[in-house]
Amino acid sequence: MATAIQISGFTGAQLALIRNTVAADCNEQEFNLFFEAARAYGLDPFRKQIIAIVFNKKAKDQSKRRMAIIVSRDGYRVIAQRCKNYRPASEPAQIEIDPSLVSPTNPKGIVKATVRLWQQDNRGEWFPVIGEAYWDEFAAVKDEFAANENQEWRPTGKQTLDGNWGRMPIVMITKCAEAQALRAGWPDQFGGIYAEEEMHRAEADLTASEAVAQEAENARVARIGGRGISFAFDHTGVLESVPVGAIADRCMAFIRDNDAEAVYRWSVQNRASLAQFWTAAPADALEVKKATEAKTAPMTRGAA
Repeated sequence: MATAIQISGFTGAQLALIRNTVAADCNEQEFNLFFEAARAYGLDPFRKQIIAIVFNKKAKDQSKRRMAIIVSRDGYRVIAQRCKNYRPASEPAQIEIDPSLVSPTNPKGIVKATVRLWQQDNRGEWFPVIGEAYWDEFAAVKDEFAANENQEWRPTGKQTLDGNWGRMPIVMITKCAEAQALRAGWPDQFGGIYAEEEMHRAEADLTASEAVAQEAENARVARIGGRGISFAFDHTGVLESVPVGAIADRCMAFIRDNDAEAVYRWSVQNRASLAQFWTAAPADALEVKKATEAKTAPMTRGAA
């Protein structure tokens, strides 16, 4: 009788690698769900066609914990190509611009992106399927945090754009519009899955609560005599207080010894701690930032 591993097309070692990289934040039940989704959609986790993101993974109330199945743009297009009645856009996305909206959180003044895909009906005729994505609904705008004079982690009152939303705003909003069109035209194939770019807003919104939780943990460590900043250096998310003078060495060792995927996930997981480290030791933090960006550069280019 064929085993589940044989049926899946992956060896035990390959499943373990997926479990520890692409789905590192998942518990056993979440991983099983993620893997079944990958198999059902026929997508390859190794090629980053499908990934899992777990929200509120550190919450004391684990009922708030949620996993989202994320499909990359390549994954979306793989599924779409299997639909016999799909045709990709024949013209560039329409980008609506309002110069009065230009700001640090909207560098090009984008109102929305509109993508036009094509679907074939039962008579063989093609008709357009429209997807729209509004900037203020999808852009990953996040609160800026900094340490005050008492070294307490607090919002500055300013907002910034997260990641590629600041560097490639048209590309990012267009990806969201394309996902909207695919979900509208082919709900059976795309219902219940989301493009990574659609989830960036939720990730950015979560940053504030994570930063507050991080500050509470650092305060607790300080009360019991600890001196340092809390970091997690493995997939379990367990925090440890690292002296400021030792943080750079620990971070550089982690970056050196792990692959790009693991370093990227680590940088997201420790976003609040890295920002606090920047305030405490900017020169060392800059070196860590450069090393992180160099290691994850292939992923950034792939996302573009």
